[in-house]
Amino acid sequence: MFSIAGRDYRINQQIRVREVRLIGDAGEQLGVVPTAEAIQMARDQGVDLVEVSPNASPPVCRLLDYGRFRYTQTKRDREARKSQKTNVVREVRFRPRIAEHDRISKIRRIQELLGEGAKVKVSVMFRGREITHPELGVTLLRGVAEQLKEEAKLETPPLMEGRRLNIILAPMATVPVKPAAKAPEEEETPVGDQATEEVQA
Repeated sequence: MFSIAGRDYRINQQIRVREVRLIGDAGEQLGVVPTAEAIQMARDQGVDLVEVSPNASPPVCRLLDYGRFRYTQTKRDREARKSQKTNVVREVRFRPRIAEHDRISKIRRIQELLGEGAKVKVSVMFRGREITHPELGVTLLRGVAEQLKEEAKLETPPLMEGRRLNIILAPMATVPVKPAAKAPEEEETPVGDQATEEVQA
């Protein structure tokens, strides 16, 4: 096996050097051979000649099915990105006196983000003299958390940061539990260790 650095590789006729150090499809060392001969060996085996280490002297090439290799790598990268979603905190912003249809739309967006496995920071932004009535934000956030209690757990209670009041909602564990059981909370990741991505709703 060899690692890939997320870049394109020269293959077959794109390899212009006179000779290469060749590695077989199963990882066996085949020694230094002329490039033309290596390309012919690849053709005979129904695979490609791929330059995996261009800075070596001579460059190192490997016999492999390049199309299948790229497909496997793309799939692996996609799975890695999917697993990283659990470490991301997305943000949805409200205003203290938000209209009902806007509130419903934003709650729907929060549900989508929770469904993707992301934690969601729900923020109420205060402007001007609105800051003198933080209880409006607390009531709004508690209402959102209550409405989503079947899909999310309240990870942090209402917390004022500057002119914003925030809570963080985490998706419920996907492992089936008995109706009376409560999802374990000791495995939660500290919010401070997570990346925050803002979502303009």
